[in-house]
Amino acid sequence: MAKGAGATRGRSTVRPGRFHTTKTKLVCADNTGAKELEIVAVINYKGTSRRYPKAGIGDMVMVSVKKGKPDIKKKVLPAVIVRQRKEYKRIDGTRIKFEDNAAVITGEDGVPKGSEVRGPVAKEAVEKWVRIANVSSIIV
Repeated sequence: MAKGAGATRGRSTVRPGRFHTTKTKLVCADNTGAKELEIVAVINYKGTSRRYPKAGIGDMVMVSVKKGKPDIKKKVLPAVIVRQRKEYKRIDGTRIKFEDNAAVITGEDGVPKGSEVRGPVAKEAVEKWVRIANVSSIIV
């Protein structure tokens, strides 16, 4: 297996499109008490000057909790995007899209805060963040 530049290290070589910018509203797919999230920043985004940072499935973002329990509202937390409405193509040629845009609240190291994830989770997110697979029920 190649270990130089461009080596995939077991992950899919096709990167799903990045369609979520800052201010995008997401559904919280876990049981942390948050209901609606808003993207504030994209972690490890290297873009062009004066261009909105974009994120897609499997990207870690900083989110602000807009709706939910009072103890978690108005907090800025890291989250991983697990579903997106915009259709994207996989390496085997299949196209996939979900019913909603959703994210899972995690720690800085990618460990989910909740104990379960509601709804399906994209395979690309699970390949990048393995700990999310432990709490998810459906992986598509």
